[in-house]
Amino acid sequence: MSHKEQVYTSDLTEEQWAVIEPLIPVYEWGRPRELEMREVVNAILYINKTGCQWGMLPKAYPNPNSGYHHFARWSREGVWEKMNTALREQVRVKDSRKAQPSAASIDSQSVKTTAVGGKLVKGRKRHLLVDTMGNLLKVMVTAANLNDGQAAILLLSVLPKVLFKRLQRIWADGGYRGAFVEWVAENFKKVIVDITLRCDNQRGFEVVPFRWVVERSFAWLDAYRRLSKDYEFFTHHSESMIYLASIHRLLKRLAPAK
Repeated sequence: MSHKEQVYTSDLTEEQWAVIEPLIPVYEWGRPRELEMREVVNAILYINKTGCQWGMLPKAYPNPNSGYHHFARWSREGVWEKMNTALREQVRVKDSRKAQPSAASIDSQSVKTTAVGGKLVKGRKRHLLVDTMGNLLKVMVTAANLNDGQAAILLLSVLPKVLFKRLQRIWADGGYRGAFVEWVAENFKKVIVDITLRCDNQRGFEVVPFRWVVERSFAWLDAYRRLSKDYEFFTHHSESMIYLASIHRLLKRLAPAK
């Protein structure tokens, strides 16, 4: 397949590849690169979008083993998160906002798992921190039985320091009351956790201020069939698939298909 062709709808356009190409790792050692990196990324996006197994990749893409090798390596090295960060900052600046947000929302989503490598993983949770545009700031995947507040503490503990330059407020629901709120108050003097609750007498659907933003972010993930369940053996691979969905969306914002 010519690298200039866009065969599947998940493939990157020329304009989108131009945005992401500078973010692809270049290694100074090892064998010379033989694969078209654009097609490697397209193969990984195809897996994420369609939910197909690695071994069932269309022949238009590089060997499945090569695609998985790069996906796994870049997961270990945090490349997908760094890529998401760079694109998110570009999207915010394009929207006439500061690169780093002053407010964010956090929430979790329980997800069913599948047997991977003969081992059954008993459910997982996705914990998302997003800005007020719904752009992904950080994701953490944990066991399903981990308390939301405890998971939020872990997530903020590894949040890139640059995000604390302007961050002043985090919106969360009632499940984050208690230890998480106290921990943030003790460790981040400039950050306030704002717990938003539904009215007890409200019947039917209710839009809770600022909570709909992160709920919409979870809804965006539904467009990627690989995320319909957690198919990954390693949690950092699960996180990478979520970053990939975010990257794909951000690229469409930065370079819309014509």
